[in-house]
Amino acid sequence: MYAILRLPLVIFFIVPFLFIPIHTSAGTSEHFLSNGMKVILIKDPKSLVSSFQIWYKVGSKDEPAGKTGISHLLEHMMFKGTEKYGSKEFSNLVQRNGGIDNAFTTKDYTMYFQNLPFDKIHISIELEADRMQNLLLDPKEVISERSVVMEERRLRYDDDPQNLLFEETVAVALKAQSYRHPIIGWMSDIASIDREDLLKHYKTYYSPDNSFIILSGNFDKGYILNELERHFGNIKPNKNKIKRIQTIEPPQNGERRVLLKKEAELPYVLITYHVPSFPHKDSYALEVLSTILSSGKSSRLYKSLVYDTRTALNVFASYSGFYKQPFLFILGGTASLGKTATELEKSLLNEIEKLKTEQISPFELQKAVNQIESSFIFAQDSAHARGLYTGIFEMLGGWQMRDKYLDGIRSVTAEDIKAVTNKYFSEDSRTVGHLIPIKKER
Repeated sequence: MYAILRLPLVIFFIVPFLFIPIHTSAGTSEHFLSNGMKVILIKDPKSLVSSFQIWYKVGSKDEPAGKTGISHLLEHMMFKGTEKYGSKEFSNLVQRNGGIDNAFTTKDYTMYFQNLPFDKIHISIELEADRMQNLLLDPKEVISERSVVMEERRLRYDDDPQNLLFEETVAVALKAQSYRHPIIGWMSDIASIDREDLLKHYKTYYSPDNSFIILSGNFDKGYILNELERHFGNIKPNKNKIKRIQTIEPPQNGERRVLLKKEAELPYVLITYHVPSFPHKDSYALEVLSTILSSGKSSRLYKSLVYDTRTALNVFASYSGFYKQPFLFILGGTASLGKTATELEKSLLNEIEKLKTEQISPFELQKAVNQIESSFIFAQDSAHARGLYTGIFEMLGGWQMRDKYLDGIRSVTAEDIKAVTNKYFSEDSRTVGHLIPIKKER
């Protein structure tokens, strides 16, 4: 019934210079189609599955004022069909051929993927090329899916006190930078998005010059490059260059506070500090620091606040340097029964102050480095995950940095940990959020 269900018997001749790999590394090679679209191939002959991923360089940070959440809503609409493949046909075709598909939106990018048996990956190529050009954006579907996203926001944020505190604390910590907006968008903004808004966003950002393809797993390179050129190579790049405005967050010159009163069982605390992102030289030490503080039950925060003093039911330290712009180092946790948010905040800050003066032991440092290294390696144990990590580094400046990341982690010293703690964890750059539980009205 569908042409994409059959492997073509015709062998197409290609112009050789189009597909000469520009860079290669450990089974990974980089190529360009005739329209300039980048293709990254990660070859694994032993894999029974291939993962096709298309990465669009647009996320919540690129959204116009008053239209937050439009990137996420457009992600939903990408599954609502083209003239050739109607609503739900995309996913149904993938599933009937033994695969799975999905997508996600971040602050920096939107990624769509299909994981399929290696001999069915041509399905992804045709489907993704079609919806890059021919998305319908039916007005009725827009209204319906907009309501779905609004309900998603209601359940995940408005009705979840801890997530709502996170959202509000980030919005206060960042005054100018667009990371301050939630990926899902503010409720009033979502409600205002119409078909014309989505079409403009789609036409601006969904093009071969603002995207790249990753194929990871088992495949025939010559056949795949030929199919990619056949389906994607004739898609024209945007005539107008995308204008990106990168707002630099001004220095924070004093502590900021957020108090959120919501129905909840226990107090909850968040503490944020402004920090740089990868590949800044301090990002490695910040990653090791977050592991020392909260990776497992032997971590500093768990041993001190949960096990010893029982100030908290749970605690965490969170740092991800994988953002294109500087973001936040976040500490937080849920207070134990009978403990206040103020008590938990004080205990968290005490642990930070210790790190500013005390030297961590060689054992503690090496354990954290080992944890990051093993997590990084084991997280890439599938074709999909290898593609995912490669794409993340490509978004940050080049997939080749993937192979140097662990070298940076291994180079971190105890002096580096103390230095970044003193450099970034000051009172003046701190934003504190408290969730104050209130009783449910009867």
